[in-house]
Amino acid sequence: MSGRRGGDDVTIDELTYGRVEWTDLYRSPKVLDISWGRMEIEGFGVGKDFKLFPGGARFWDWAVTGTQHEPGIRHSDVDELLNYGATAVVLSCGMQLGLQVPQSTVDYLEERNVIVHVAETREAVRIYNELAETTPVGGLFHSTC
Repeated sequence: MSGRRGGDDVTIDELTYGRVEWTDLYRSPKVLDISWGRMEIEGFGVGKDFKLFPGGARFWDWAVTGTQHEPGIRHSDVDELLNYGATAVVLSCGMQLGLQVPQSTVDYLEERNVIVHVAETREAVRIYNELAETTPVGGLFHSTC
């Protein structure tokens, strides 16, 4: 998927897994509410796990990239965030720190001059929402384990 800005093309992935864009393509949507197994995202609605990025959001379906709790978040999970212009990325480890974030994923982002934050999900939401005020931020959020 390319990092287009406001194009008319829609990918199969977007049709299948949902995506939303709004007028401000450079602003990342905020997390309005978080609880076990439930997140509410500004302009998108309610779901369990999310990918958030400048200009939009989508449900985070781990099956697309083969993500599992161990070894955890992969390069392919974060690529989309970069494609949409994220200069900072927040990676949540789950509510009970059950989702791993390998050092190789952190290194991958840092090699691309991306600021990386790794935290428990509620703390990750706090960091992400704060960054969303001023920064093109992306995030991967797991609302259980």
